[in-house]
This record gives sequence, C-alpha cells and structure tokens, in this order.
Amino acid sequence: MPSTRTLVLAGITAAVSTATLTLSAHAGTPTPHGQAAARCAYPADVLDLTNWKMTLPTGEDEDPTEITQPELATFSADPWFRADAGCDAVVFRAAVNGVTTGGSNYPRAELREMTDGGEDEAAWSTTDGTHTLVVREAFTALPAERPWLVGAQVHGGDDDVTVFRLEGSSLYITDGDDRHAHLVTDDYELGTEFEAKFVARDGEIDAYYNGRLETTISHDGDTNYFKAGAYTQANCDNSDPCADDNYGEVRISRIKVTHS
Repeated sequence: MPSTRTLVLAGITAAVSTATLTLSAHAGTPTPHGQAAARCAYPADVLDLTNWKMTLPTGEDEDPTEITQPELATFSADPWFRADAGCDAVVFRAAVNGVTTGGSNYPRAELREMTDGGEDEAAWSTTDGTHTLVVREAFTALPAERPWLVGAQVHGGDDDVTVFRLEGSSLYITDGDDRHAHLVTDDYELGTEFEAKFVARDGEIDAYYNGRLETTISHDGDTNYFKAGAYTQANCDNSDPCADDNYGEVRISRIKVTHS
C-alpha cells in the first residue's frame, strides 16, 4: 500500500492516544497559505462541528478511525479531512483502498450527527418534531470505473434512509435500497456547488435541491440521524487502481442542523 496512507494512519493512531498538539502535527494539518491558513488551520475553523463526530477511511480493518469532540475542534487529516486553502470550505476524501466500517464495504470520510456538544449520538423520530439538515456542497472527484459517491444522507438504525448520490453525471435522491428513486439532474458537472436539504416530519422526509422540493420519502422511525461528507461507493474489488489517488471527494462550505 502506498506510503502516504501509511503515514496518515500512523499519525492519527499516535494522535488519538496523545495530546491534541501531537495529533494536529502528525495527522497532516494543511500546509500554511499566508493569513488564510492562520484563520483556518482546522475544518472546525470553517464549519461548526460542535455536534458531530468524524469517521476517516484510515485505521484497522473494519475499525476506522473516529474523532469526537473535543479533539475534533483541533483536528485535520490531509488529504482525507482538511480546510481548503481559501478557508471557505472543508474537503472530505475517501480512497477506494480505505478502511471501512463493519457494516459497509465502502470507505468514507464522513460526519455523523451527535448531541450535547458531541458527547452522545443523535437519534430522533420522523414522527416527533421537525428535523432539518442543510448542506452546501460540491462533488469534486469520483473513483475510476465505478464513479459513485454519496454526499449527504438521512440514516436510520443500521441502514441509510435517503441520500444524495452521484453516479457519473447523474445526481439521484435515493429511497432505501432504491438508489435511483428520483433523478435530480443527469448533467451534473464536478465542482458545481449546490444546496442539499432534508426536512423530516410527520413520518416523511422532504428532499430539496437548491431550494426546490424534489421528492418526499415515507419513513416512520425513531433512530434517525444526519450524515455528510464523502462516502465513496467503490472499493478495490470494483475500482482500479487500488490506491490512494483513486478516490471520491466532496467539498462542503456550509452545514446546519436544526430540530424543533
């Protein structure tokens, strides 16, 4: 496996067990870019990550590295999770050779919704209250041979409920296992920023694209939470080369969750 990924993994492993200063130094903090770097050394300087935790495509087999608060506030891992040079977005990257969770065959660099300042995992009901996720994002890279990538999702229990999923130039909103439930556009161009929005209430989830209601998913569940980042839908069995430079990537400039 390429040395770059080995170095990132070693840095994160050391960082998690030592001080925050060591973590930021070894996990691959982005190279300074004048005043911009001073203002956003970490992704948490760009996005409010108070009620999130981060899963990286590094770590042990079926046991990827997770970063929780308060460590997440001063954490970056280049190239998997970093503030961009302009301080106006966070880059999420997951290579096809990345470590996966026990419940998935695919790697991710992805945020998971938390509560109480990041201490507890969120779990809310679609039939109690209103739950909203707004993500301003752009898909910036797709894996070879299987150019599929998820950028934002509502997850329930052990499976996703609905997601924004790009396959080549076709952007879909899924419904459970139906990955082509609703076509948003068939001519999406990499790098195009858009607003993805989910609103869950009354046993339904409304999905919006750039402020326009696209589809409504029926879902009655009480173990739901939001996720956002780069969840690459490819691995070394179906995408070549099996290397760090074959990846899915998402750029997020805004993320907001509200519950009422």
